Amino acid sequence: MKTALGSLLAWLCLTLSGGASAQTVVDIPTRPDVTQRVLAIPAANPAATVILLAGGHGGLGIFPNGSLRWGEGNFLIRSRQLFVEQGLNVVIVDAPSDRQNTPYLAGFRQTAEHAADIGTVIAWVRAQGKAPVWLVGTSRGTQSAAFLATRLPGREGPDGLVLTATILKDNKGRAVPAMPLEQLTLPVLLVHHEQDGCSHCAYADLPELQEKLRHLPRTALLSFRGGADRGDPCEAYAHHGFNGLEKEVVTQIADWIRATQK
Repeated sequence: MKTALGSLLAWLCLTLSGGASAQTVVDIPTRPDVTQRVLAIPAANPAATVILLAGGHGGLGIFPNGSLRWGEGNFLIRSRQLFVEQGLNVVIVDAPSDRQNTPYLAGFRQTAEHAADIGTVIAWVRAQGKAPVWLVGTSRGTQSAAFLATRLPGREGPDGLVLTATILKDNKGRAVPAMPLEQLTLPVLLVHHEQDGCSHCAYADLPELQEKLRHLPRTALLSFRGGADRGDPCEAYAHHGFNGLEKEVVTQIADWIRATQK
């Protein structure tokens, strides 16, 4: 594990030289007496940095060696190397140090504290001085990503947003379409499996979200079919988690990010 400054210098050397490196674990100070642990993986000649926000309770439990206590199966987490291979720096975000026990990020994703934590991560990434910063969320992570995009203005927030397996209905909280998305001005990419069996993420419910994004000059939907469907329909190895389609999905996401930045 490295300090934020030490890791910053290491990443700067790697990105400026056009090289890629093994993963680095960094504890970034955020709120008073709170740190935000991230797992950073640089890419060679990166087109962008993607901050990956996992679903579920979000308590990944990143160890100093980069292994995880929970979440290795999550779509974004298990696909992290695919993003790197597509020329995107990867930053994986854990729950903050004061949320390292149950319920982790549950009930926390749409709070000022969460915005402060991830805003500090975005500032840390921008300190590299290289690539645009995109938030990429999946499932419950889309509630974080969309909320953060509405709360963090300008350079404090991301340059783009990718929502995969978006939470479209939620009887325990605010789903993404219910957020003040009219405030958004950044590019937004929706990525969804047409056969998603999770009741929170039915493909038939996407039009409401698309309507809320109509004002944006750059938005699109990537839809997928097929692959494998195993276990709980709301878990990562069902269609909900793009099981068996990871490379195709990540490639198309990366292509859209690059095309949008031209």
